[in-house]
Amino acid sequence: MKTWFITGASRGFGHIWTAAALERGDRVAAAARRRETLRDLADMYGDRLLPITLDVTDRAQVFTAVNHAAETFGGLDVVVNNAGYGLFGMIEESTEQQARAQIETNVFGPLWVTQAALPFMRAQGHGHLLQISSIGGIAAFPTLGLYNASKWALEGMSEALAQEVGPLGIKVTIVEPGPYGTDWAGDSAAHTAPIPAYEPIRQARRASATARAPRDPSHTAAAILRLVDTPEPPLRLFLGGYPYPIAEKIYGERLATWQQWRELAETA
Repeated sequence: MKTWFITGASRGFGHIWTAAALERGDRVAAAARRRETLRDLADMYGDRLLPITLDVTDRAQVFTAVNHAAETFGGLDVVVNNAGYGLFGMIEESTEQQARAQIETNVFGPLWVTQAALPFMRAQGHGHLLQISSIGGIAAFPTLGLYNASKWALEGMSEALAQEVGPLGIKVTIVEPGPYGTDWAGDSAAHTAPIPAYEPIRQARRASATARAPRDPSHTAAAILRLVDTPEPPLRLFLGGYPYPIAEKIYGERLATWQQWRELAETA
C-alpha cells in the first residue's frame, strides 16, 4: 500500500490517477480547489481518500495541507504535482496579471508542495516526486509561450532537485504527456485578448491542433502506477508516442545549430 498526495485531483489526470491508486488499494490525499469534485471517490473508497481543499499558490495553505496528509496517513510515498493550467495567447498579448498567474500556479505551486513534502520524505529516507510537465516542457509552440515558460522552469527546477535529493533516497520523475482529452484546453484554460496582426499565426496553430486527435487520458493510469512501483524510476517519462518525433527533431536541430556556430562561440 502506497500513500499519495495528488494536486489538481478534481478532474483530468489528477482525478484519473487518484481513482486508479484507490482502486488498487492505496491511500490518497487528493487536493483540489473544490472538494465536492471528489465526492464520487469519497463515497466509494471511504477513509482511504482524504479530500483536501487547496489553492497551490497559497504557500501557507500548501504546508498545512501536506502536513495534514502526512500526519493522517503516517507519511507520504508519492507526491504528484499535477495542478496547473494553460494560458493561450501570444507573448505580446499576455497581461501582467495573466503572466504572473500562470507562473504562480505552474511553477510556484509545485515548488511549495515539494518544499512541504520533502521533510517527511527525508525523515522516511524514501519518496517519489512526480512533476507533471508536458511536451511543452521541452518544445515551444506559438500561442503557448507563457505556458512553455512555466513548464521549462518546472523542468529545470526538477532536474536540479533530482540531483539534490537523490542521495537522500528520494526519486524525481518529470512526466511529459502528449495531447490527451483532458480539460486542459477547455474550461481550465485562460485566454489572452487577441491582437489582429497575429491572426494568421493563430489560425495556423488552430488548424494544427484540430488535425491532432487527443488520446483518452484514462490510458495513462496503468503507466503511472507502473512508474511509481519501479525501484529506479527515470528522471523523465513521456506519456504516449506523440512526443517522440518532436523531441528527436528539436534536439537534432539544437545540436546541429550549436555545432554550426561553434567557431563563432569559441571566439567569445
